[in-house]
Amino acid sequence: MSIKEEIKLLHAEMTAWRRDIHAHPETAFEERRTSALVAEKLESFGLAVHKGLGRTGVVGTLKAGSGKGAIGLRADMDALPLQEKNDFAYRSQNEGKMHACGHDGHTAMLLGAAKYLAATKRFSGTIHFIFQPAEESGGGGREMVGQGLFDKFPCDSVYGMHNWPGLPVGQFGVRPGPIMASSDIFEIELTGHGCHAAMPHTGIDLVVTASALVQALHTIVSRSVDPIEPAVISVTQLHAGDAYNVIPGTAVLRGTARAFSPAVQDLIESRINEICAGVAAAYGAKAKVSYTRNYPPTVNAEREAELCASVLKGLAGAGNVIRVPQVMGAEDFSFMLRARPGCYIFAGNGPVRDGCALHNPRYDFNDEILPLGAAYWATLAGHILV
Repeated sequence: MSIKEEIKLLHAEMTAWRRDIHAHPETAFEERRTSALVAEKLESFGLAVHKGLGRTGVVGTLKAGSGKGAIGLRADMDALPLQEKNDFAYRSQNEGKMHACGHDGHTAMLLGAAKYLAATKRFSGTIHFIFQPAEESGGGGREMVGQGLFDKFPCDSVYGMHNWPGLPVGQFGVRPGPIMASSDIFEIELTGHGCHAAMPHTGIDLVVTASALVQALHTIVSRSVDPIEPAVISVTQLHAGDAYNVIPGTAVLRGTARAFSPAVQDLIESRINEICAGVAAAYGAKAKVSYTRNYPPTVNAEREAELCASVLKGLAGAGNVIRVPQVMGAEDFSFMLRARPGCYIFAGNGPVRDGCALHNPRYDFNDEILPLGAAYWATLAGHILV
């Protein structure tokens, strides 16, 4: 791995930042302590700092040389509403909140790159270091873009990175085109006529209706979506009834749908509405469907993806850069990629042990990869801004 000595020397400092952030996790749009830490560090490096975009977002701007180009490098800062089960010294001090997705590491790596680039100025142009809130649930990327991120901080292209358990340390994953799926959510409210459980013929059984509906909804992907188009529908909640001997008069189902193209999203939404109406009618019930487009697919631009792959091969070696498969998880960096061309990559975080991967209460970012991520950011900036 070709890492500058100056970046290697930042390893201990990045580790301290990362563990401090891990110990003080903050969820969507509550990242006030984290934002303050990020802003203080950026200012100490000599960057111009803007606070408050996307509520708790921070953007640090660094200029060098006479280059006219400008890029954005983005890290997410938020934690998950999850109780940590680790017992190391820097475990979460905030009850019910945890950095179980590695955003603490993403923030530390980008801070490390900012410190290195501010000290060395090994680029010519403008870098906007984008520290984004609320990736996990609030759509912080959407808010930052909507509040004028690229108007206030013009970028020719924008780049993101996520740690990836299961990919060996020192390896990176990239692919052009869609890399992560959309994330849509739906709620289905069923209404009927409750009755005594001993006399089901006197009512409309919404438990039976809901059960049939779950089975029917899961046929959309297998029977309505083209088999070569990836898609997932998962019903994740079913709430009905409170007593053993009462058939309830209402039931609520909730779930998520994932796809890689707007056409498949449209098809899924349409079929959910049609199936709900048909199944409800067949059982004498009524269905009200609420379908929400949450995050769009994360789509890498062809040119920028190839550029990132080239930079990574020079940094890690061609054998350590792989074309990763598409992932059905979602990412709100997608909103930035809709506004500007760019690329989102995966950085190997090492093996998954005992099922401890992302969003697990025992997950912990691997500090070994902090210099690798910072080196990627610094090398990418120097390659683009010449």
